[in-house]
Amino acid sequence: MILEKIKTPGLSHLSYLVGADGKAAVVDPRRDCEVYLEKARAEGLEITHILETHRNEDFVSGAPVLAELTGAAVLHGPNADGEVLYAQTTREGDRHKIGSLEIEVLETPGHTFDHVAYVLYDSKYPEGAVGVFTGDALFIGDVGRTDFYPDRKREVSGLLFDSLRKICSLGDQAIVYPAHGAGSVCGSGMADREFSTIGHERRNNPLLQLDDRAAFIDRKVHENHYQPPYFRLMERLNLVGGTPAPRSLRPAPLTLDQLAGCSADRLVDVREPLAYASGHLPSSINLPVDMIPAFAGWFIREGETIALIGSAHDQLEKAMEHLVRIALDNVLGGYVGVVPAAASGKQMQQIPMIDTETVKRRLAEDHADWTLLDVRDADERAENAIEGSQHIYVGELNERWRELDPSRRYTLMCASGMRATIASGWLKSNGVANVEVYLGSMGAWKAAQEED
Repeated sequence: MILEKIKTPGLSHLSYLVGADGKAAVVDPRRDCEVYLEKARAEGLEITHILETHRNEDFVSGAPVLAELTGAAVLHGPNADGEVLYAQTTREGDRHKIGSLEIEVLETPGHTFDHVAYVLYDSKYPEGAVGVFTGDALFIGDVGRTDFYPDRKREVSGLLFDSLRKICSLGDQAIVYPAHGAGSVCGSGMADREFSTIGHERRNNPLLQLDDRAAFIDRKVHENHYQPPYFRLMERLNLVGGTPAPRSLRPAPLTLDQLAGCSADRLVDVREPLAYASGHLPSSINLPVDMIPAFAGWFIREGETIALIGSAHDQLEKAMEHLVRIALDNVLGGYVGVVPAAASGKQMQQIPMIDTETVKRRLAEDHADWTLLDVRDADERAENAIEGSQHIYVGELNERWRELDPSRRYTLMCASGMRATIASGWLKSNGVANVEVYLGSMGAWKAAQEED
């Protein structure tokens, strides 16, 4: 038996190639799906099945594209929120042969109504399930979010409780193969490791420790999660089927004049926040490469044209790779050379940085025209907040920037200053010009408190 995990950085998405005796299945493939073909051919395997655990909200499924390339059958669970046009419906108890392996379907609703898990058996070792592909139902150290049906939140939380018990009944020996690892927007308490068993999770996963169904439901309905606008785009594409990824993920190179004349809807500077803050092209926003999967879907809309700005072509390529996986791939090109642009006399903008002492002084003086704006998520703020600060989550500034007074001065803060720089760049591009970043943010504030 061959089982290989394929990790998609940024999204923390985990997909799998599993096979034996010349046949293989792929579980939850990503949009740029040639990687599965390459790995299967290297092992002498033919991909005959493509298994989707559910209609994903955070990335474009590569299932329809991979099916076109291989002729494999795409299998998807029942009760989807619409017809999955490119897939066959598979139901509880169905068994699919992959060489000497067998995949059994468990219906595991809760995260979504169409969610299924795939139980892996090996006929050469008939003692029980070898493992289970749990999708977004069970993670390592966490379980799936249940906030996609706000009018039925107690119902779906109860369904997830029942589904987790069904998965746990497979036996402690079964290895857990989730669809996401730590850093994914699909959970907040995942362990850093990406390996576990049912037995280990049953004993150590905090959510599996809740044996009372009502207590589990109460816990889930009081969680805080955010849904960026691009989730709706992913949901639609993962019903009708997404298009293939662009053949080249390296943006076309732009000169400074071409960048100025390309009329992109969004100029996206993908450099690190401090580099962006020290000097950037007017009207550009900051989405550092590693933060694109988490935040691009808040600030870039479907169909908007994008021009990328970076410090190296490899950086631009990585940025486009992230954008392609969430279907925000209308990239006109990329420009490298912010420093040479400044040296040529191109007008640049900066975002000032202030320190803890300045923040303390302003809070004490109660400046009438100044606001300390905390852009962390609700859970972070509930744990520790600076008295006198206001709160808007960074992603929600995509629309809520209109609530701000452009004549006021805003100091943006988060945990370290990175998300605050993203927020500041967005506000500045929308005419809220008097913005600055609290350098070090809550980390610096806590350090100062300890010194005092």
